Amino acid sequence: MADDVLILIPARMAATRLPGKPLLDIAGQPMIVHVLRHAEAADLGPVVVATDTDVIAAAVEKAGGRAIMTRTDHVSGSDRIFEALGIVDPNARAKIIVNVQGDLPTLAPKDLKAALGPLKDPAVDIATLAAEIKKPDERSNPNVVKVVGSPVAPGRLRALYFTRATAPAGDGPLYHHIGLYAYRRAALARFVALPPSPLEKREKLEQLRALEAGMRIDVTIVDTVPLGVDTPEDLEIARAMLKA
Repeated sequence: MADDVLILIPARMAATRLPGKPLLDIAGQPMIVHVLRHAEAADLGPVVVATDTDVIAAAVEKAGGRAIMTRTDHVSGSDRIFEALGIVDPNARAKIIVNVQGDLPTLAPKDLKAALGPLKDPAVDIATLAAEIKKPDERSNPNVVKVVGSPVAPGRLRALYFTRATAPAGDGPLYHHIGLYAYRRAALARFVALPPSPLEKREKLEQLRALEAGMRIDVTIVDTVPLGVDTPEDLEIARAMLKA
């Protein structure tokens, strides 16, 4: 490992709404390869795909990337990347671990870089991203996760809560949370050791576990939300956006 930042991309085949999602073709490449390329283009450090499926690993390696095999019984991507971390970096050289979801083929490398900014503050355990909600229907859409936070610097919030509800009330912007996380290594180890928390189970949002445990999450505000591919309709939009 040449750097103290390691990017890990968890990927599995068992998506119920879009079976075989990581290998679906977008502009001549499997979706997981697009995510890999964008993560590499951020030029932050090594990028590794963590998977439990041989065909995903083969597709990544065919594209010149690195993939490692992890257990099949992980309940979350966070658990998968923690196992992968021990395999990829047993000597603990990486100090910052970035979890990039494998279904974000339009993620901008500059936004991935921006996610690490809050970790310059030693008080921050985990850093993530959000963008201001511009579409009125997204304000009340429970599939659009909102982050409620206090401004601590221009373009940066300290997260107080994450919710599927329309929040906060009153005048002012609402922010769409983007599911990308940069952890301090010790914070990731602590996070995966915690049991699911009450609010996490109620909202079905894993990041609430960290807040309930008193961990600090700061948020960089970026201009746009990358497309998360969850449905056939999303896939067609991604193909249109990334066509050669």
